[in-house]
Amino acid sequence: MASDEEQSEQRARYEFKRILEDLEGVRGRGTELVSLYVTPDKNLNDVRNQISSEIGEAQNIKSKSTRKNVTSALEVIEGALKNYKQTPENGLVFLVGHKSAKGDTTEMVRHVLEPPQPVPVNLYRCDNTFHLDPLAGMIEDADAYGLVVIDRSEASIGVLRGEHVETLRHTQSMVPSKHTAGGQSQQRFERLIEEAAQTYFRDVAEQVNELLWTRRDKEIQGLLVGGPGHTKDEWLKTGELHHELEKKLVDTFDTGYADEYGLSELVDQAHDTLEQRGLTREKDLVDEFLAEVRQEGGKFSYGEDQVRKRLRMGAVETLLLSESLRRIRADLVCPECEHRFQRTTDEPDQFRPSPAACPECGEEAEIEAETDVVAELTELADQRGTDVELISEQSEQGQMLVNAFGGVAAILRFRIS
Repeated sequence: MASDEEQSEQRARYEFKRILEDLEGVRGRGTELVSLYVTPDKNLNDVRNQISSEIGEAQNIKSKSTRKNVTSALEVIEGALKNYKQTPENGLVFLVGHKSAKGDTTEMVRHVLEPPQPVPVNLYRCDNTFHLDPLAGMIEDADAYGLVVIDRSEASIGVLRGEHVETLRHTQSMVPSKHTAGGQSQQRFERLIEEAAQTYFRDVAEQVNELLWTRRDKEIQGLLVGGPGHTKDEWLKTGELHHELEKKLVDTFDTGYADEYGLSELVDQAHDTLEQRGLTREKDLVDEFLAEVRQEGGKFSYGEDQVRKRLRMGAVETLLLSESLRRIRADLVCPECEHRFQRTTDEPDQFRPSPAACPECGEEAEIEAETDVVAELTELADQRGTDVELISEQSEQGQMLVNAFGGVAAILRFRIS
């Protein structure tokens, strides 16, 4: 099962993905939607000055309503910036503005995001849609993998997080090239070359241990090693790599370079392996659930209502939720008889303007609150100490979870009649 940290990251990615999906459909009447991207190295005082300048420039907008809406959006960003003393580790993204609502009206949208990966570009844009392209690649699984590319002349160490490759260190070796002298001189030089190579290998291993284990022991999910020829295999055979990192070795890959470009080349070579690695874990989880389904009296439950009941009983060991779930759970109250009840819908607008009728008196009920079903079931699971696993639709098992079981399933702690 995933660790608490991994489950937290899964949920953060899901919530981030939902926000982006919602924002993709937002449209402004004019250029009233402001997108501001701040990279991790950007000084926030410079950003504040930029926003102050843009507020001044906005006064030149001819349309009174557009001028008012753009100015208010910039003032929201200006106020939000006051909450930060320094730029967060991955930067900041502000998506603020007025979207078209019913009739001639507009509705304020405001999102201040600290994204799961570093913001790649400083950008300011006013448009009738939010600029979301820099965030698109961040909704994928952002497990971190250690990267090492090495040959006898140089080595590079880095980290892959989602689609972002971060170079941690590049080092040059002092290993001499092959000597062409004959006789005893050749043998002596070859021995010296091999001694220098072993010293270099140990030095690289120490740097890898420091950068990828000592500092990042809870972060690295796996290790990828690459390089031209057999040098990478020789390096691994030295035995100097931390034993916990050795356990995390995913595979070795042939690359033409051992510099920063080599790190990117290594990621390209390992793409299929990493994709399959993530899907294998999901397949194992769904297969475990299916094994219970096949057993007579198996420890399983599925379907939103049944799983919710089992969660409240504290009977669920592992909750499986499809990442494709897009359901809203509404708390409703009848203004006539004050009866309270809940309903789930795949279409949030189904409740508006005429939500469900009261089951007691038939009067039109009013919405008190709305919650994303994944968030609601996850909160119930947390209260009962239940593991939560978000399953993609990229595998056959993930698609089966949606098509056959409604995207909500559970492996139980004990059998229930």
